[in-house]
Amino acid sequence: MSSQLHPVTFLSADFGQLINLLQDNSYDKIFILVDENSMQHCIPLLMTKISDLRHAEVLEIESGEENKTLEIAEQLWISLAEQGATRKSLLINLGGGVVCDLGGFVASVYKRGIDFIHIPTTLLAQVDASLGGKVGVDHGVLKNQLGLFSLPNNVYIDPSFVNTLYIRHVKSGFAEMLKHGLIADKKYWSKLFALEDVNAKILSDFVSRSVEIKMKVVSGDFKEKDIRKSLNFGHTIGHAIESYSLQHDTLPLFHGEAISIGMVAEAFLSKNKCDLSETELTQISEVITRHFEIELPPADAFEELWQLMQHDKKNERGKVNFALIRSIGKAEIDVNCEREEVMEAFNYAKSVFK
Repeated sequence: MSSQLHPVTFLSADFGQLINLLQDNSYDKIFILVDENSMQHCIPLLMTKISDLRHAEVLEIESGEENKTLEIAEQLWISLAEQGATRKSLLINLGGGVVCDLGGFVASVYKRGIDFIHIPTTLLAQVDASLGGKVGVDHGVLKNQLGLFSLPNNVYIDPSFVNTLYIRHVKSGFAEMLKHGLIADKKYWSKLFALEDVNAKILSDFVSRSVEIKMKVVSGDFKEKDIRKSLNFGHTIGHAIESYSLQHDTLPLFHGEAISIGMVAEAFLSKNKCDLSETELTQISEVITRHFEIELPPADAFEELWQLMQHDKKNERGKVNFALIRSIGKAEIDVNCEREEVMEAFNYAKSVFK
């Protein structure tokens, strides 16, 4: 599969497409960025399949959103410099969303940009984080505040990597797949809605459709001036909840878990602001709560959540803007919502997840 942005390649069993890329380019050094999970479960397979990578330098970070920081990026830049990385070097990002976001940012800034590719190993990264050329790091607890648009040379997807994930990680990616259906494809949503249970094997059959949806949206609006904003459905409230959880919870919510809350709350906003039907709101709430059992922040956390929403990148002129839906499969962007409306939506989500 390809697009005018960057190719997306589903790897065959022999990894021949990736071998060809490495052989067709005269990289002086190859670096592989991993976390402890992809180091344990994924890099042995990669080394076995591609002998050229056995001499690559491996850079390892700790897993988790809390490590997607400018400080970790600086440590990686120092490592690249110390190990002789040049403009003719390649960085392979082998991991989930944090590895792809951070690794892409590091590669894009180092020496004003070196080649990088993503090999996403989580469902979330395969259907979302590795696609579309957004790279960056968090700033404090604020999500993705420092970053840029920078295209990988390729994204290589091997669905078998998802089999190494715990079910909580699988469901985190499932949340983004549900979002794709909600904003762009009612038939796709209906197929996901019909699933009584989800696991890596079941969802592997749906990865390609999610990739198609995201790449189609991004190809028409790379710099997020218009329709690409629709991919943020569930994310204005969801990112605030994710940031709150990172700051306050011993075991923070995963990205997809926070976004699932955000989608329920923003579906409620969609009913009030965009005439989403009560029937579709109920359906969205039902399918998300069927698959996600999550404890929401307490009611008195709303003011802190509201303050976090002030930093959302879609905002303009002091107004908090949302990507909502008119109906399942039809998105609406740049919808301004007031504090009281958002608080009502948050309270609705709390009532649904109780």
